[in-house]
Amino acid sequence: MKDEVIIIAEAGVNHNGELDTAKKLVKEAALAGANYIKFQTFKTNKIVSQMAKQADYQLKNLKEKNDSQFEMLKKLEMPETWYKPLLNECQKWNIKFLSTAFDHESIDFLHQLNMDFFKIPSGEITNKPYLEYIASKNLPVVLSTGMADLSEIQSAINVLSKKGLRKDDIIVLHCNTEYPTPMEHVNLKAMNSIGDELGVVVGYSDHTLGIEVPIAAVSLGATVIEKHFTLNKNMPGPDHKASLEPSELKAMVLAIRNIELALSGSQKKEPSPSELANKKAIRKSLFFKKDLAAGEVVAAEDFIALRPGNGISPMMIDNYIGKRLSSDVTSLTMVDDSFFI
Repeated sequence: MKDEVIIIAEAGVNHNGELDTAKKLVKEAALAGANYIKFQTFKTNKIVSQMAKQADYQLKNLKEKNDSQFEMLKKLEMPETWYKPLLNECQKWNIKFLSTAFDHESIDFLHQLNMDFFKIPSGEITNKPYLEYIASKNLPVVLSTGMADLSEIQSAINVLSKKGLRKDDIIVLHCNTEYPTPMEHVNLKAMNSIGDELGVVVGYSDHTLGIEVPIAAVSLGATVIEKHFTLNKNMPGPDHKASLEPSELKAMVLAIRNIELALSGSQKKEPSPSELANKKAIRKSLFFKKDLAAGEVVAAEDFIALRPGNGISPMMIDNYIGKRLSSDVTSLTMVDDSFFI
C-alpha cells in the first residue's frame, strides 16, 4: 500500500462480456489517475444457484423478461484467456490490475497473477470457508462490508486473523450495497466507527451517484476508495447506471488528490509560506487620524488602523494612548515610536 489514498476504479462486469470493452476500461481508468482497475472473477455455477433471482436494482437496470441471476452472470464471466491481454494493457497504461474472486477456484487463479492484495466483496463477509481460504494465501485483504453490522465485521476479521492474517493486513471498507445508494442511507460516519470500535484501518466503497461522498470519505480519513465506473452509463448491464463515466472518474481522482494536499501539513496553526507575502498587504498598522501638534497627549480617537501592516500593530494601541508627541504630525501618517517623548 502507498501513503496516498488508494483509488480503485471498479470496472466489475461493466465490460459486458467484451474484451475490447475491458481494455478500454483499463485505459480510461489509467488516464483518470486511478491506482487500480478491478474486475470480477467467478465461475457462475460455483456462486449462484439456478433458482436465484436478480436483485431489484439488476431487474430495474436490465429490464429483461428473464430474471435469472444465473443467466445474467453467465454472460459476464471473464474467460481465463482475457487475463494476459488485460495484464498487458495494465502494464501499457501504468495501472495496477485487480479482480475480486468469488469462489475458491477463482482465488487460486488470481493468486498466481501476483496481485498486491485480495478484495473481499460484501456478499462473502459471512462465508467462513471463503474467508478462511482467502486468508490462507497470506496476502493483505480489503474487506467490503455492505449489508453487515459491526458484529459480522468483527466475526469476519476473527476468521481472517485465525488463519494468520495480521490486523495490519486488513483494510475494512464501509459500504452500502444498494445501486445507487440513497444519500440518506450512506451513514458515512459509520466508517470511523468501524475503525474506532475494531481497531482497523478503514476506507469506503461507494455506490452513490456522483463523486461527493467518496471525496467526503477521504476528508474523514478513508485510506482506500472504490468506485464503479463505465464507458457509458447508458450501456446495457446491471451496474452501468450507478457507475461514473471517465470524465467523472477523472474529476473524482483529482478532487481526492487535492483533498490529500489540503489535509497534509504540520497540523499546527501557523501562516503558510504562500500567505506570508500577503501579511503586510492585508493586515493593518496604526496611523494618526488627524493633524496633531507637538506636546499634545494622544487619545484612542487620534488613531486609525489602515493598511499596510508593516508598521505598529493596532493590537499595541494601548502602549501609545496617553503618550505625549515630540513633534507635529500630519493626518494619515503611520505611527512610529520617534513621534513620542
